[in-house]
Amino acid sequence: PGSGAAPGGTGAARAGPCWAAVLGCLSLACSYVGSLYVWGSPLPRDHPSVIKRRFTSVLVVSGLSPALVWLWKELTGVKADTPLAALLGLRLEGLLPATLLPLLLTMILFLGPLIQLSMDCPWRWLDGIRVALDPRVWALCLGDVRWLRNQVVAPLTEELVFRACMLPMLVPCTGPGPAVLACPLFFGVGEW
Repeated sequence: PGSGAAPGGTGAARAGPCWAAVLGCLSLACSYVGSLYVWGSPLPRDHPSVIKRRFTSVLVVSGLSPALVWLWKELTGVKADTPLAALLGLRLEGLLPATLLPLLLTMILFLGPLIQLSMDCPWRWLDGIRVALDPRVWALCLGDVRWLRNQVVAPLTEELVFRACMLPMLVPCTGPGPAVLACPLFFGVGEW
């Protein structure tokens, strides 16, 4: 009489949590993408008032998404002893390597294009660094709702919904590798 909590259980024991996980992920994807279109404005998507309404929508959906993971956890009994924050990946243990290693990898991956840019660009390398560190440039960026949408709100809310909330539901069914590959598919289903 298993609840499907054991990843190595029989197919019948795992079928319930897997169906619940897939339905939960579909619900998250459709609610996230659907929240972008719930207002039905005739204005273009880059209009500041449309962007602000969409901010509200995705922030509400992102705030409610962990509740769906908690509900899934309670109904299926999978990882019942794990706190919700830890299940979503919000924990202090291992924070330093989890922060520094992706940053280092990103820096290494962008090293080639940055060197190419420094060789091709007519301005000096230090001029670009000065611009990037200028507080006036940052003030302009933080005052632009399109920049906030593209660089802050969209990445953070998408990571929360499509990675932090979906992965805990998918990993017990598929394992970590296939679960990581499946999350973008749910994003695509939501867009369709």
